[in-house]
This record gives sequence, structure tokens and C-alpha cells, in this order.
Amino acid sequence: MEAVDTVVRPVKEFAKDSVRLVKRCHKPDRKEYSKVAFRTAIGFVVMGFIGFFVKLIFIPINNIIVGST
Repeated sequence: MEAVDTVVRPVKEFAKDSVRLVKRCHKPDRKEYSKVAFRTAIGFVVMGFIGFFVKLIFIPINNIIVGST
């Protein structure tokens, strides 16, 4: 019986914690969703520009190093 208890107790605690989490969560409203979507888009744009400028700087440097022979 003790072996069954060691398996059942963690499952019960996990289920209880999961129910508590789902009850506390809420769906974002339109304003909150649009704010998150806008900030995500700005992050994509910023990371794209950073990647573009890194490539823009390192392609000539790489050509100088590799093409010098």
C-alpha cells in the first residue's frame, strides 16, 4: 500500500496545482493582446536590423581576410 501511495500522492498534488493555476489564469483582452503583438513585432524588427548590420560589417571583413591570397 505504501508503494501505491508514493505514486498517487505526487499525481494528486500535480492535479491540485494544475487546477489552481488554470483558475488563476485569464485570457488577454483586446488591448493587452495588441500591446503584446506590437512589442513582439518591434522586437523582430530590431533583431532583423541588428542581424542586417552585423552581416553588412562582417562580409567585407571576411572578404578581406579570405580574399587576400
